[in-house]
Amino acid sequence: MSTIERAALSPVERALGLAGRALATLASAVPAHRASPARGLADEPDLSDRERTLSASLMRVNHVGEICAQALYEGQAATTRDAALRQQFERAAAEESDHLAWTRERLEELGARPSLLNPLWYAGAFAIGAVAGRIGDRVSLGFMAETERQVESHLNGHLDRLPPQDAKSRAIVTQMKDDEVAHAEAAVRLGGVGLPMPVRGLMRAAARVMTTTAHYL
Repeated sequence: MSTIERAALSPVERALGLAGRALATLASAVPAHRASPARGLADEPDLSDRERTLSASLMRVNHVGEICAQALYEGQAATTRDAALRQQFERAAAEESDHLAWTRERLEELGARPSLLNPLWYAGAFAIGAVAGRIGDRVSLGFMAETERQVESHLNGHLDRLPPQDAKSRAIVTQMKDDEVAHAEAAVRLGGVGLPMPVRGLMRAAARVMTTTAHYL
């Protein structure tokens, strides 16, 4: 559905659409638009139990991050009054849906499950995105840029921790990192403002709670 078509919907229809997209995200029914970077790579050599558990935990955290990204951009798109900016958020969400599908597929290959708290993560991220959108478009874009910068740093850390022979997980994380860099740069080009240090620190603290919890749950 195009942005113009969405704008013509009634509030009830928009709410139902948001609910439908949330359910699709949580049910892993959002399709990827690009093939996984891991596709075509040879199966990794046997990972030890410890290495497999580590890879699965890190990919579960990444999957949660993509759940949050979908919700965040949906919240921002729902509250901006700028049609062009709404398209930007929806475009970013579409690219993040690739990451969502790739990380879920990798979790299944590793014999692991997604986070049990995904509905909670989605609801919280959507609320944050909606608040950012209500404050103003430049702040919302600044929030997007800062989020993507922090995700880039987080993914660099995962590349340092993933087992060297886990080529599939590493390929996925590398492509995700490149996409996050592009999203941050786009947000700045569109006028995103820098966020105050206390806000950036609060974002890092919230992300630390989420990643630590999702590592196990």
